[in-house]
Amino acid sequence: MKKCVLSECLEKFSKVKIGIVGDFCLDAYWHLNEEKSEISVETGLPTRAVENQSYFPGGAGNVAANIKALGAQKITLFGVLGCDPFGQQLRSLLCDSAYCTDGLLTQDENWSSHCYIKPQVDGVEQNRIDFGNMNQLSLQTCANLLKLIEKKLPELDLVIINQQVMNGIHTQQFIDGLNRIINIYKDKIFLIDSRDLSDKYPGCWHKMNDIEAARVCGEQYNPGDVVPLDRLDAIISKLRDKWETPFFITRGDRGCIAVVDGQKSHLPGILLSDPIDTVGAGDAMLAGISMALAVGHKPELAVEVGNLTSAVCIKKLQQTGTATREEVSELAAGANYVFNPDKAVNFRSAEYFKGSEIEAVEGLGSGFEIEHIIFDHDGTLSVLREGWEQVMEPVMMELILGESLKTADENLFNRVQERVRKFIDDSTGIQTLIQMQGLVKLVKEFGLVPESQILDEHGYKKIYNDRLMLLVDERMVKMKKGELTPEDFAIKGAHEFLKFCHQKGIRLYLASGTDEDDVITEAKAMGYADLFESRIYGAVGDVTKEAKRIVMDRIIQDIGAQNSNKVMAIGDGPVEIREVRKRGGLAVGIASDEVRRFGLNQQKRTRLIRAGAHAVISDYSQLNILTEFLHINKESVCHTHS
Repeated sequence: MKKCVLSECLEKFSKVKIGIVGDFCLDAYWHLNEEKSEISVETGLPTRAVENQSYFPGGAGNVAANIKALGAQKITLFGVLGCDPFGQQLRSLLCDSAYCTDGLLTQDENWSSHCYIKPQVDGVEQNRIDFGNMNQLSLQTCANLLKLIEKKLPELDLVIINQQVMNGIHTQQFIDGLNRIINIYKDKIFLIDSRDLSDKYPGCWHKMNDIEAARVCGEQYNPGDVVPLDRLDAIISKLRDKWETPFFITRGDRGCIAVVDGQKSHLPGILLSDPIDTVGAGDAMLAGISMALAVGHKPELAVEVGNLTSAVCIKKLQQTGTATREEVSELAAGANYVFNPDKAVNFRSAEYFKGSEIEAVEGLGSGFEIEHIIFDHDGTLSVLREGWEQVMEPVMMELILGESLKTADENLFNRVQERVRKFIDDSTGIQTLIQMQGLVKLVKEFGLVPESQILDEHGYKKIYNDRLMLLVDERMVKMKKGELTPEDFAIKGAHEFLKFCHQKGIRLYLASGTDEDDVITEAKAMGYADLFESRIYGAVGDVTKEAKRIVMDRIIQDIGAQNSNKVMAIGDGPVEIREVRKRGGLAVGIASDEVRRFGLNQQKRTRLIRAGAHAVISDYSQLNILTEFLHINKESVCHTHS
C-alpha cells in the first residue's frame, strides 16, 4: 500500500464506530520463580511461587483492545461475563471512554468468566489453566443479548463476530437470532472470525486461518500444519460456492489470501527477524481489516492494514499485544515481505530455464535491458570470508552467555543458540556494525552479562572482526605467496561473468556490508577490482549509510524510476534482493555452496526466494545460458566506462 493511501486510511480511524459480538476472555500471565518454591505443609508437594502477574483482555476483548489502540471513536461490546474476580478484572481493563459496555452482560449462574492463566518459567509458557469451559448460556441472557445488539446496530459502521470457545455465547438459539439480524441488515458488514462455527453464519464476511478454512470443507489438519497451496486452492473454490460474501484466509508468515467477488489475490507475509509471540495475531489481523473496511477501503487494501497490525502485535512478547496507528505506520515504512513462501521451502517445485541449473522463480519476461548490475561480494563473487557465520556464532554465544558459557544448562544454551542462528540467517548481507547492534540487544535480552560489562556495537565489532581477520589474512598470505590463486577463492565462473558484462558495456558495482577499505583490498587481491572502475562501496562506520541502499538509490535517481528494470542485483544475502526489489529492479539470488564454490546451497535458496529473488543460480559456470536468460548475450549499448 502506498504511504499516502495508508496515512489517509489511518487518519479516518478516529471516526469509526465498531460493534464486537463474542467471547470476552481474560489472559493472565503468572511469572513463576521456582527458586522461591516451598514444600507445602498440608500436601508435602512443592508450591509454585508467583513473582509477578499481568492481565490483558483476550478473545473478543483482545479484538476490542486492538480496535481501541487503532483509535476507533466508539467500540460497543456484546458478550457475557461471570460474577467472579476474573470478570471484575476484565471489566476494569475495559473501563475506558472508548468502550460502551452496556451489552456486556453478567450471568450469575452456570457461567464463569473465560480466563486463560499462562504460567511462565524463565520465559517459557507452562501448562495453561482454563476457566469457563463448562459454561451454559441461559435462554434469558441470550434473548437480552440479541435485543441489545439489534438496538445498537444502526449506529455502528461494522460488526465483528468473534467465536473463541465452544462453551461461549454461540448457542444454537443465539446463532439463529443473530442470523435473523444479519439478514435484516444486509447493507451492514458483519465480519466473523470463528474457530469452529464459520459455516454457521453464511451471511457474514469471513476471516479465518488456513486450517479453519480446511475444516469448513471437511478437511482436518493438526495445529502447526501447513495447508499446501494446491489444497488451499481447492478449498477456496469450495468456499466460493458456499459463500457469496468476501473472505480472508491467513497463512502465518506465508501471508494472506483475499477472495472478493470470486477473485483471489495474495498478500505476502511480513518478515520479522526479532522474536515473536503469535498469541493474539489473528485478533490484531481482524482488527486492522475491520477498521479499514469500516472507513470504506476495498477488501484487498484492508487486508494489508490487517497484515501490518498483526505483525506489530506479535513482536510484543509475553503479553496479548496491541498495535497503534503510529506503530502500523512505522512498520509499513520499512517492512520486508516474504515472497513465494511455498516455492521457497519446496525445492521440488523448482522450474529451470532450458534445462539448466538456473531456477526461474517468477520469470523475468522480456521487457528489460540490463545496464547496471550491483554485486554483493562475500559468497556472491568471493569466498575469502567463507566461514564467517561459523566465526560469528561462537563469538556471539560467548558474549551473550558471558561467565555462564560453560555452566549454562542445556535448555538455556539451546535457546541462545537458536536465537543467534536465526539472527545471523536473517541479517546476512547487512553491515557488520548493524549486526553488532543486534548483538547488543541480544546480550541485554538474555541478561546474563552485568550491565557494566556490556560493550557497544563498536566494541563487539572489533572482537568479531579480529577473530574473522585471522582467517582472511591467512588466505591472503597464501595468495601472495602463490600457494593459492584468486580462482581458488572465487565462485565458479565469477571472473568470466564479470569480464563478459564489462565488455558488454554494463556498469558494474560492488556493494558490501564489510568495511569499505577491506572490500577494496579483497577485490584487488581477487583480480577484478578494475572491472568495477572505482564503483566499490562498503561500510564506513555509519549505520545510516548502508552501501547497498545508497548505490541503488543513486542509480535509480540517475536513470529514473521508470527505468528501474535496467537495474539488477546479484547476491547471496536477502538485503540486496529486498532492496532492489523494493525499487522495481531485478533480483537474482546466488545460492552458492561456498565450500565447493559451485553447486546449490538449499538453505540459501530458501532464504533468497523468500526475500524476493526473481531467479536463483548456484554459480556462473553456465555462462552462455545465464547471459541468454538475463538478456545480456546480445549487443548492449556500450557506455563510456567511468
